[in-house]
Amino acid sequence: MVPPGAARRTRQHAVTAPAAASAADEAQRRILNRLKRARGQLNAVIDAVESGEDCRTVVTQLSAVSSALDKAGFAIISSAMRDCLADEATAAAPAARGVAPTGGTARDRLTVDELEKLFLTLS
Repeated sequence: MVPPGAARRTRQHAVTAPAAASAADEAQRRILNRLKRARGQLNAVIDAVESGEDCRTVVTQLSAVSSALDKAGFAIISSAMRDCLADEATAAAPAARGVAPTGGTARDRLTVDELEKLFLTLS
């Protein structure tokens, strides 16, 4: 017989895991949308330069590209930070039970220092 608390935890994990995957998918979709928007804005900059548009138009379009790329970069780092924290929480639970953690290799994961360095390159 399974203790009531254990069954409840199992149901919570069944609901939480798809929600976490869905949140990661949504974050990736938003990042891709930002990058595609930046690509469109960059095409507008190139078109403006090629057609000899005035400086104000080119700089305005360039500013929009820069802003879109910054926002995409921050979103990517934010997503990586969430993944990193989730990985640490996932790794800590099996370790507490004496089980080796699973998931990506240590080489695949970013440390907090690496995330901080990436974040600072955007500022």
